[in-house]
Amino acid sequence: MTSDDSSAAEPRVVLVVAHTGRDEVTQTLETVGRRCAEAGIALRVLHHDTRQPSESQEHSWHPLDPESLRATGVELQVVRAGPDTAVGCELVLVLGGDGTFLRAAELAYPAGVPLLGVNLGHIGFLAEAEAHVIDEVLDRMIARDYWVEERMVLDVTVLDNHHGGVLGRSWALNEVAVQNRSHNGVLELVTEVDGRPVSAFGADGLLISTPTGSTAYAFSAGGPVMWPDLEAILVVPSNAHALFARPMVTSPRSRIAVEVDAHGRPAVALCDGRRILEVPAGARIEAARAETPLRWVRTGSEPFTDRLVTKFSLPVTGWRGRS
Repeated sequence: MTSDDSSAAEPRVVLVVAHTGRDEVTQTLETVGRRCAEAGIALRVLHHDTRQPSESQEHSWHPLDPESLRATGVELQVVRAGPDTAVGCELVLVLGGDGTFLRAAELAYPAGVPLLGVNLGHIGFLAEAEAHVIDEVLDRMIARDYWVEERMVLDVTVLDNHHGGVLGRSWALNEVAVQNRSHNGVLELVTEVDGRPVSAFGADGLLISTPTGSTAYAFSAGGPVMWPDLEAILVVPSNAHALFARPMVTSPRSRIAVEVDAHGRPAVALCDGRRILEVPAGARIEAARAETPLRWVRTGSEPFTDRLVTKFSLPVTGWRGRS
């Protein structure tokens, strides 16, 4: 899929979401402002990212300064985060790590606006590029020389099994983590795939992940790495007390359900580590592929294998390749 074709007369606006806890963000933002001013692209930034640090943060916090950005010549809009924040934007430019990317996804996904990540963090698995190539990334963005991929998203619903009805809804790009609300003892869970029970066990929790999220929480819990162009849903028990509680890879058309024992402990369903749904004892969490995918900007053709080796510093000494 190529980038959207737009009329030359139509104003171009890019929403920037920045990790202000990184000292690189100030210089990177100045570069973004200057380059966008030259190209006639307006910037939209979050009021949240301009806030002043607390006393405990003052040596490690680098808030965005709207006046410094305007001094680069760029047209700047300061807005508050909400479901319409990204509406009208060409894309959302993320300056930070994976946490910043997931924060930006909350703004981009409802508006159907694609995300472009530039890593200022440590691993930055979700980022498309590193900060040291920001000029190259901006060249591609300004020239609309990029394409947009679609990544699977999960629809997550919590249901009341006693009285019927929906207790909560959300979505997840990486995963939904079903966790013990009290962090005391284990959760008694029953897993289900496509309306049929699979296994009952006690555990710290359970993860339902997309291929994008397979390198995140699910990976830490012992799940397999899945290539992002694979269409599937991953189910990974977390510290299960059971002989059969292995990760499962299901069809992308599957509906995964987890029931929490009615006589056991309550749980929470944590979507991407950001959105919390309460799960009372006896309730049921269902996850299925969302009809609407998340739109993801690509500017290069680096194979996922190379990214995996780089991000996880995997040893490849001795590899010679096909002669």
